[in-house]
Amino acid sequence: MQLLRSIVFVPGNRSNMLERALGFGADIIMVDLEDSVPPGEKTAACELATEWVPRLAAAGKRVMVRVNALETGLAAEELAAMVSPDLAGISIGKGNTAWDMQQVDQLLAPLETKAGLETGSIKVIPWIETAMAIVHVYEMARASQRIVGIAFGAEDYTNDMGVTRSDFGEECYFARSSVAVAARAAGVAGLDGPFVGFRDPDGLRTDAGAARRMGYTGKFAIHPAQIDVINETFSPDPEDVAYARRVVEAWDEAEAAGRGSLSIDGRMVDVPVVKRAQNLLAQAAAIEAMSN
Repeated sequence: MQLLRSIVFVPGNRSNMLERALGFGADIIMVDLEDSVPPGEKTAACELATEWVPRLAAAGKRVMVRVNALETGLAAEELAAMVSPDLAGISIGKGNTAWDMQQVDQLLAPLETKAGLETGSIKVIPWIETAMAIVHVYEMARASQRIVGIAFGAEDYTNDMGVTRSDFGEECYFARSSVAVAARAAGVAGLDGPFVGFRDPDGLRTDAGAARRMGYTGKFAIHPAQIDVINETFSPDPEDVAYARRVVEAWDEAEAAGRGSLSIDGRMVDVPVVKRAQNLLAQAAAIEAMSN
């Protein structure tokens, strides 16, 4: 997977919204078969999604599908319907341990073979949304080579904890930070759950900024109006890109001259600073390539 800054949910039972998604500028279009689909429409949503995933992919979109949790008994059938060369990956919630993620891996492997795909082609983003999952979050993130990111679900987490969601989210600080740290330790993307105030761009910007400072690398959106703010928040600032370029160029010159450190604008530059600059330039290059 490439960029995972913005992932927008699109209800799988809404053909009008799926058509609108052809014009969305999110890094990932996440066709949702879970929370946004009423129980009585799950089968119809799955059938509609099988029509729209290839259409979205043909339009150049990277498409994933959020299937229902293993415990519902719906996931296996949904995966069987959705796995195809047009599908970039799936997202799944309500898992509590690495074993749950390994079960998903085992379900996907024969489906990939049947679809003519290499094993591991379909990527996975699990949702971390229970107290048990928080306890096992690092092991879950490392449970399969398919896992490219882990997502924090505050609504289900607070429900599981039996606490009320507040405006400031202090009840989620530990869990939210734990997911970001585990993602970094596991070498996968840390994805923050959606900001529910879709008519509050300032609130979204504040919330997304806080997530980025925690170490998250992307965020889910529940409305297309949120995509631009999320992309902006999780993209490098142009000034930072320019400084990173100076750092890398100066470091290359210093290395050629046999020096192991240098200073720029009165600040020491050593290996960690250079690595950070190189990573930022790689991200900027990926964003430019996607834009083109």
